[in-house]
Amino acid sequence: MEIKGSPEAIPIIKKQTMKFLRFKTKDARVCSGFLEDNSVYEIEGDIFQKYKITNNKHRSDEIRFLPPCSPTKIVAVGLNYRDHALEMKKPIPEEPLLFMKPSTAVVGHEDKIIYPKHMSSRLDYEGELAVIIGKAAKWVEEKEAFDYVFGYSCINDITARDLQAKDVQYTRAKGFDTFAPLGPVIETELDPGDLEISTILNGERRQHSRTSELVFSIPKLMAFISRVMTLLPGDVIATGTPSGIGTMRQGDMVEVKVQGIGTIRNYIE
Repeated sequence: MEIKGSPEAIPIIKKQTMKFLRFKTKDARVCSGFLEDNSVYEIEGDIFQKYKITNNKHRSDEIRFLPPCSPTKIVAVGLNYRDHALEMKKPIPEEPLLFMKPSTAVVGHEDKIIYPKHMSSRLDYEGELAVIIGKAAKWVEEKEAFDYVFGYSCINDITARDLQAKDVQYTRAKGFDTFAPLGPVIETELDPGDLEISTILNGERRQHSRTSELVFSIPKLMAFISRVMTLLPGDVIATGTPSGIGTMRQGDMVEVKVQGIGTIRNYIE
């Protein structure tokens, strides 16, 4: 079956859940796919335009998960949970505080996060809900915002905290290679208004909140950001992290879990 890759068309296949991913097969082919239970079906075409779900099937434990999309940019939002602003001893912003992470920071599920010991002595996790853009968005109105959203994923906004304090602006602290684990899938059939979000370090939960605690909602973020820059299909908005940030060391395992999406797991090297 071939359909257009729009949120309106996707429920034709499955109404309850629609999880898209990119993966590498055992024979090293890179594919787009659709995850159903423990099976991954290969997709032909572009999930943001037209695609076809094929009968080529793999077990989920036989593939390597890749980042589920290839963003041209990640637009991140600082201090977008009140409790995080308080723990950072900063006022709640009057408008969204934006910064960007480069596309080269993106890695996938089970990938390694490289600790930049040559520059930093403090590496922090920041678990967040990621919004995946489905079509070009410029000057979007809040009431139309979800028309431009393809789906949602998990993202870990890795931060060299000492460099963030030293530099004031965030580019270096947030922009190292491997500093944006994204995945494991894009869930398209999800209401993002009140999702549980957690970050787990070495099996211990360190962050725990709900997306209903966001200072600026997704429609407000879409309207604000799209008046600054055009968002393209596959671009990512990292919506902010709750309180409970903390440090990681080499050898640690960090997981970000978002209700209805799943868990992305990474290892610090």
